[in-house]
Amino acid sequence: MWRPGFVEILIVLVIIILLFGPGRISKIAKELGASISAFKEGLNGETKENKTEQTAAEEEKKEQ
Repeated sequence: MWRPGFVEILIVLVIIILLFGPGRISKIAKELGASISAFKEGLNGETKENKTEQTAAEEEKKEQ
């Protein structure tokens, strides 16, 4: 099975930088990170709203 070496990976990275530019690549990486984070939250069944509701419910229990 063929595995890419360092030179091949470097060539691909240079081509990507030439096509998109460094500014666009950072934006794409940020969006990709946000997408992965949202996907993980979706798998866990958690959303920001659920987290705030859980926090509020826990605070109410502490007050009682």
